[in-house]
Amino acid sequence: MKKFFKQFKKINSEPLEKSNMLWSWIGSFIGILAISYFHRDILEDKDLTLVIGSFGASAVLVYGAVNSPLAQPRNLIGGHILSAIIGVISFKLFSQNLLLASAFAVATSILVMQLTLTLHPPGGATALIAVIGSEQIHNLGFLYVLFPVTSGAFILLIIAVVVNNIPKHRYYPESLKDFNKKWFSED
Repeated sequence: MKKFFKQFKKINSEPLEKSNMLWSWIGSFIGILAISYFHRDILEDKDLTLVIGSFGASAVLVYGAVNSPLAQPRNLIGGHILSAIIGVISFKLFSQNLLLASAFAVATSILVMQLTLTLHPPGGATALIAVIGSEQIHNLGFLYVLFPVTSGAFILLIIAVVVNNIPKHRYYPESLKDFNKKWFSED
């Protein structure tokens, strides 16, 4: 077990503390619950098809790796929105060849996220879901960008800002760390 914790400390950007793990769990639980509730009750998505898998990966970043550059708001929102647009375009252009559409959507979304400094790994999944998703996803067309993608990303962001700033040792977004130290330190 000691070897596991030693390796975990090397790869994790967050301190290995029980309170960090608890806040990560609380944030991700509330974030995914809120997205699910919004899509089920507001958008009447009874089978939760619009709760796309990439939101789970985003939750890992914005609640479990709050200091990662890939988890910051610009990346979360920009990465998902740009990737959703690219995914919808890819499906519209290449829907007759899902192999090509899938590869084009993911590769192009990575390139665009890199060029716009919005790299967010779950964005690749968001683009892919636009191509290989259900008929309900395909029928949305460019509305997919707004519902579920933009709405879900903003729900995750709002909850991340609230939950990750409750404990005194966590800050989200990263830019709040210096702000809080400057204005709220006890010096």
